[in-house]
Amino acid sequence: MSDRGSGPRDGHDGDPSEGGTGDEVGAYDRSAYDDFGGDRDGGGGRQDGITYGGDRWAEGGFGDAERADDEPGDTDGDGDDADPDGAPDRSDERPEGEGEIHSPEDTAQDAVLAHVLNEIRGGETPDVVPAQSTVAGFAEFLAVDAALDRRWPESVMEPSLDRIQALCDALGDPQRAYPVVHLTGTNGKTSTARMVDALLTEIGLRTGRYTSPHLQRATERINLDNRPITAERFVEVYREVEPFVELIDAKAAEGEPAMSKFEVLTAMGFAAFADAPVEAAVVEVGLGGRWDATNIADAHVAVILPIGLDHAEYLGDDVLDIAKEKAGIIKPGSIAVLAAQDKAVAEILIERCAEVGAEVAREGAEFGVRERELAVGGQRLELQGLSGRFDEVFLPLHGEHQASNAAVALAAAEAMVGASTAHPLDPDAVRAAFASVAAPGRLEPVQGGQGVPTVLIDAAHNPAGAKALARALQSEFRFTRLVGVIGVLQGKDARGILTELEPVLHEVVVTTNGSPRAMNPDDLGALATEVFSADRVSVEPLLRAAIEEAGELAEEAGDSGVGVIVTGSVVTAGEARALFGKEPA
Repeated sequence: MSDRGSGPRDGHDGDPSEGGTGDEVGAYDRSAYDDFGGDRDGGGGRQDGITYGGDRWAEGGFGDAERADDEPGDTDGDGDDADPDGAPDRSDERPEGEGEIHSPEDTAQDAVLAHVLNEIRGGETPDVVPAQSTVAGFAEFLAVDAALDRRWPESVMEPSLDRIQALCDALGDPQRAYPVVHLTGTNGKTSTARMVDALLTEIGLRTGRYTSPHLQRATERINLDNRPITAERFVEVYREVEPFVELIDAKAAEGEPAMSKFEVLTAMGFAAFADAPVEAAVVEVGLGGRWDATNIADAHVAVILPIGLDHAEYLGDDVLDIAKEKAGIIKPGSIAVLAAQDKAVAEILIERCAEVGAEVAREGAEFGVRERELAVGGQRLELQGLSGRFDEVFLPLHGEHQASNAAVALAAAEAMVGASTAHPLDPDAVRAAFASVAAPGRLEPVQGGQGVPTVLIDAAHNPAGAKALARALQSEFRFTRLVGVIGVLQGKDARGILTELEPVLHEVVVTTNGSPRAMNPDDLGALATEVFSADRVSVEPLLRAAIEEAGELAEEAGDSGVGVIVTGSVVTAGEARALFGKEPA
């Protein structure tokens, strides 16, 4: 582990006072990419000074294309396939280790381990042993997962990077062994991260991707080569960092917290990427930006997705203060890829870029969506990138917000590898990458067919996400009757979520999920009654029963054109995926 920091330390050796247009961020030359710590000009002829897109960029316009200034949600729909990775449905199979047993010793061991699994997980949607794991290996993973859950919760933020920095220093600064695409924003981060990952992989780079929170299993957070690491590898990485975590915990002064769950997971992600090793890492902020544990990595490319209100208890209820917090991931020498924002937010981001000398690429100015049309299973796009136009791009996800996410992802990938008009990305590679993208739990269909209601799952968990979800449901689906199943966490703007969804839902069944932070269904039901009226609201505490009830309500309008949307929380979306036999991805 001592050689993890042997790579370039940050990739930001350029003069911080240098600005740039973000239009030509350097030639797409692999040798130049490999030397990412040096001058990224690459002969691209960077212009002096930061460029400003004015109201056109801030309001989300691009060229002659008329696009609504939506607030993309973390609803980034999944359209193409109910199981996008093509994994077989194992919902009817027995978990590995419960089939043929070859010895009494194995039988006894499996009985003990089965008890461990039940004790650790339990609940209505117990986890099952993945196909590539042994029962023993998966039991150890669940034990590690439970140990992490006993740490300071990741839903709490303290304005300090001291603990995570000390831990990564002890590990040899693994986060400095590769260039990083760092993403923040209120919604859309995970889907955009998946798109960036797909693009870099298709170009030929070995990638790592770190996202949060997970839908079903913690292994989803740490990805190598566009796939979650195995449960066994998760345990190995945890065991590698565990002694150093204990050292940091022991040094905590009285009254100070030990390392949080998110800090430990972040260090695990950085270490796994260095051990692989990867050639590029795509890293999603957990909460905020400036004080997020991921921010000890210095972004080669800093991506700011649309900013709105969320996590008000930690970030405040002033969107401009939130913008300042999220702008903290833009570092000296970074290339800032900025999604369309409200004008006041855009000004704050541009000020940060000018302050640190970051180059700028803005949606609506240097890049954006030129054309968009609906297609079977998704949408067809023409994208303007930093290195040229890319037409006939099929994206198997639903919603205008996903088209915007795709444009941002393309610009981020181009900036990462130094693509320019002289050296553009291969159009076929771009098309193949986007066609391969899946976003589980983002407008994901999990049931459909003749005679049964279509069931969609979406992780919208704030009003902006619910707004984007409602727009997508209204513009891209033709339901004659749509019933919502909604479970929300405490502290979220439940009224705002319900208000955004009310125009597209005929009825709603409110429920809860397995999180200790889940909102009481009766309290949520009372709020829903105020928004929808009593005759359109049902309360069912069990998620499985709530989905069944919603299906029955939908079928009252017939067996064609009816549907159910399960939403309100990432936890709700993850548990619904498990109920429908979807494997973590």
